[in-house]
Amino acid sequence: MFKAGLIFAGCLLSAQLIWAQGRQSANSNPLAGTIDFHCHAGPDVSGRSLSDLDLARLAKKDGMRGIVLKNHYTMTADRAETAMKEVGGIEVFGGIALNRSVGGLNAEAIRRMAAMEGHRGKVVWLPTVDAENNFEHGPGARKFVSVVKDGKPVPEMAEVFQAIAKNDRILETGHSTPAESLILIQAARYAGIGKIIVTHAQLLGATVQQMKQMADMGAYIEFCWQSYLAKTGNKNDGDKKAVAECVKVIQAIGADRCIIDSDLGQPGNPLHPDGMRAFISSLKANGMSEHDIDLIARKNPAKLLGLPTE
Repeated sequence: MFKAGLIFAGCLLSAQLIWAQGRQSANSNPLAGTIDFHCHAGPDVSGRSLSDLDLARLAKKDGMRGIVLKNHYTMTADRAETAMKEVGGIEVFGGIALNRSVGGLNAEAIRRMAAMEGHRGKVVWLPTVDAENNFEHGPGARKFVSVVKDGKPVPEMAEVFQAIAKNDRILETGHSTPAESLILIQAARYAGIGKIIVTHAQLLGATVQQMKQMADMGAYIEFCWQSYLAKTGNKNDGDKKAVAECVKVIQAIGADRCIIDSDLGQPGNPLHPDGMRAFISSLKANGMSEHDIDLIARKNPAKLLGLPTE
């Protein structure tokens, strides 16, 4: 047990050293010190381009500081702990999405995730694939998990909020509609939750005014490269018009309340680090400053995850 503790302590020290070195070399390597907050990897129900371990190794090789593993159907805190121990030299975190496969709005699942060995489970996503919002579903009857009813959070959300606040986890709004997210952010803040991210808000139809309001309420707004991929021969290209609009939106909200990540892992799409690299390059090409990129790709994600930012 003592030996295992020394090994894990070594992994943490190695991760901190790599981060410090990455901060010094950000100009030569745009990925140095970055954190990808939205990574899909295998094993999964759907096919994925990389396994957790292969992704951690690749992200480390490319100088990234950390990754957050997301799965729509199962907890990833245990997988993040395994990757931390196996790969070392990179921060790996996980979480849980409150879809039907984990019992929906199941506060006990959050508590168990937070208590998992290594305490790498940091994020609680509200329903995604099972959200009531028909964001990625065709017409027709289906089972879903409601989070808002009659203009207020459903009763089950009270215990969910309590579990997140007590364990100092990060609340993500999942695939909730912008109107639902505004209601949830207000209620979450009232319940004592200090870290909130609006999951790919623009993709879910939030207006600039709504995103500014969410940020003013204390939430961070997430922008994912997968949302901006152009349907061209070069699979790493971003839709130029959409990326230019993304820059304008981030500037309108304020970079101090935004994060960027990949939302990649789908077969046929770029690998996660390639997506992050392309995203940063496209933002720069559209006039975003190094200071703002440092905030949205490095400092803000680190702050949310409880990592040093200086």
